[in-house]
Amino acid sequence: MRYGFVIDQRKCIGCHACTTACKSENEVAVGVFRTWVKYVESGSFPNARRHFSVLRCNHCEDAPCVNICPTQALYKREDGIVDFDHRRCIGCKACMQACPYDALYIDPNSNTAAKCNYCVHRVEQDLLPACVVVCPEKAIIAGDMDDPASDIARLIGQEPVSVRKPEQGTKPKVFYLGAEDANLTPEALARGRSYLWSEVQDSTYVNGIDHHNLNLASEPYTPEVAAADVTPAWEDDPALMKPGAPHVAYDVHHPQPWGWKVSTYLWTKSIAAGSLGLAAALALFDWSTDLGLLEVAAPILALFFISVTAVLLIADLKRPERFWFLLAKPNRTSWLALGGYVLTAFGALATAWLAAGAIDIDSDAIWITLGILGIPLAAAGAGYTAYLFGQAEGRDFWQSPLLLPHLLVQATVAGASMLLLVGVGLDITTNLAEVLTWILMGGLIANALVIFAELFSSHPTTHIARAASAMTVGGYSRIFWYGCILIGHVIPLVLATIYLSGGPMSAFEGAALLALIGLLAYEHAWVKAGQVVPLS
Repeated sequence: MRYGFVIDQRKCIGCHACTTACKSENEVAVGVFRTWVKYVESGSFPNARRHFSVLRCNHCEDAPCVNICPTQALYKREDGIVDFDHRRCIGCKACMQACPYDALYIDPNSNTAAKCNYCVHRVEQDLLPACVVVCPEKAIIAGDMDDPASDIARLIGQEPVSVRKPEQGTKPKVFYLGAEDANLTPEALARGRSYLWSEVQDSTYVNGIDHHNLNLASEPYTPEVAAADVTPAWEDDPALMKPGAPHVAYDVHHPQPWGWKVSTYLWTKSIAAGSLGLAAALALFDWSTDLGLLEVAAPILALFFISVTAVLLIADLKRPERFWFLLAKPNRTSWLALGGYVLTAFGALATAWLAAGAIDIDSDAIWITLGILGIPLAAAGAGYTAYLFGQAEGRDFWQSPLLLPHLLVQATVAGASMLLLVGVGLDITTNLAEVLTWILMGGLIANALVIFAELFSSHPTTHIARAASAMTVGGYSRIFWYGCILIGHVIPLVLATIYLSGGPMSAFEGAALLALIGLLAYEHAWVKAGQVVPLS
């Protein structure tokens, strides 16, 4: 048994009866939607047309939201319906990033994730979902796709149906009959500064760009702000901008789930992992005799920043009091849950490292063991996020094969920078300062190469190209070019070169501090830019 929907777009009149019935039946809060109707207009007078698309959860056969959910709050039933248990949800919002269809939202009443669940309480009573019952044109057909006698199985077998984003490989079970291709492809649609009954305000999207958030301003969005400060990321796309091209006239868009807490967590985690990982490598290969820095300061840095990372992770949850579900009720396919175990192991190693350094253990076997464990655990702490963001399948920009090596390079830069800054207060030796400065320079050069490879190489999808454009020429271009490239790479490389050429220690201090600022700027731009392209 596999339940699914067929939406007959030839019959839909855009009346929103399905939306209101869904809200009433499931007590959906104001401002969020389990099902909604998108209006798309195309053509020019007198040949203009308006098309309707009913959008909702696709109850995917291979549901990425189920895979990423760290506490098994989302699960697939035996009948194929993807359901959720709000009692297990911690409000991490990872499912919102994993869904390619923008079907999930945070319920403002319960602060947990929610979505269309096929009205399972009705299905279990042999009743049809509420949206099917109220549709005046019978444009929504529901039923068991495995039952050859059902209307839905007949339609799917005999009619030319299509699905949204088949390239994602999720095997969606919502099929569209007679839908225009542009209606089902967000990237093919222009988004202007007005809808049918409203104009853009505060947190609004023009061609997928969140102008208010991109502007990093507290004042409301105004046309003057947009014209002065924000350039749409793909304003030169002729297919979108030509007169009569399909454009969105009415839609629902859920806000960007992840913000500064997530980008800062990536930054603090890279500092923690890099500090201990570099200390492990230096100690293991006997590259330094600065034992105060490597045996005591490095694990203190690791523990402090991994603790800050944990605080940021918990603070970003909509239900932070349930954070312990990550360890007590884990979904072992989710890298959010697996990451919790990685961070716990990393914290335990840092604690053992600090204890060994504090009591001045003089056993080569113990330090070799700590060093051997420290390098892979630090790499795991820095790199597991690549797999977490890889599970966020709704955001193509985050699927880069370079993400794992990029995170490791970032951790190297962050660790070298922090050890240099702390080492000044511990009278770091010239030998170690030079070694760390060379590591910092190599890391910055490698980081710049990876960044330019990710952003300026050819992109396999329009989604990725537009997200990259948001960083390079769009709303995040200033924080990228000035914060990341100029302040975070060019100036530190110059200062590091000055120090290695016989300059003062203040040169490498400045290089280290600015490199850390540049890393944070990049993380913020990267996290936010990955979310600017609309999914519906």
